[in-house]
Amino acid sequence: MAKIRYYYDTETCKYEPIKVSRSAMVLNVAGFLTVSLIMALGLIYVYRANFTPVKESNLRSENSKLKLEWNILNNNLNNAYASIDELQFKDDNIYRVILDTDAIPATIREGGVGGHNKYERLLEQELEDSELIIGTYQRIDNLRKKLYIQSKSYDQISDLLIEKEKMWASRPAIQPINNKELTRLHTTFGRRFHPILKTWSEHEGLDFTAPTGTPVYATGDGIITASYRSSTYGNVLFVNHGYGYQTRYAHLTNYIVERGESVKRGQVIGYVGSTGRSEAPHLHYEVLFNYKPINPINFFQRDLDNDEYEKLIEISQQETIPLD
Repeated sequence: MAKIRYYYDTETCKYEPIKVSRSAMVLNVAGFLTVSLIMALGLIYVYRANFTPVKESNLRSENSKLKLEWNILNNNLNNAYASIDELQFKDDNIYRVILDTDAIPATIREGGVGGHNKYERLLEQELEDSELIIGTYQRIDNLRKKLYIQSKSYDQISDLLIEKEKMWASRPAIQPINNKELTRLHTTFGRRFHPILKTWSEHEGLDFTAPTGTPVYATGDGIITASYRSSTYGNVLFVNHGYGYQTRYAHLTNYIVERGESVKRGQVIGYVGSTGRSEAPHLHYEVLFNYKPINPINFFQRDLDNDEYEKLIEISQQETIPLD
């Protein structure tokens, strides 16, 4: 029950009750509500200015974590790009140079990975920082493509290396006679005066003078394609090394391999003799490339160390007499 307020009436000399009009009551109520609303809004403002709602706080925390992870991802991407660039450099400038093959064209390595339409679903979501997100996705796709190309390149290099190893093993690359057994080397390759026929003729190999029975070695991997006796070359072995290379070993006292047999570099295939048209025990050795004779000295000298090579030169400079 509301309290009744009084005022002193000087005319009646009495306390009369205060009568409040309806309009005054409405104004009082409106004023009270206005003040209350202002105070409420002020409290809300102060609260929001000084306190963060739990849901918003959680979202901000999650957003900070995502930004941190995004920065870590970008750093990892930068490191991955640096690593793939190093792999590409070694691939093009070291491995492929050694294997004598062409580098992968930059147009293939740097080719695109698809147009902007690939990322339309991200644009449709109207994400904040959508350009940053799309750019990162593009970098990841590009890195994936680079890794795929590099993987295929390594597969190709592996195949090339296997083939090159077979070629290097097959290529005539050592002396057919050990330097320890060698007493004389006749290095005349090409036209010379034949000591027996007394005429000028082509000498298509080198003559290694050594005692009868000295082991003769295959100078590269290959297959024996001929083993026969000739009136001029005596006992002869012919080895096909593949890749265009062949070698011939003549004047053997005997051979211990047969036609069709596979041989390895350094394997003993026969022994020095003086069969056929020969004046003393020695090995006549030839190297052919695409069936054309080439000077064998260009091959086996790479297999010698400095002392062995000096000894070879010393032997070759001795007074020599052609033997066949």
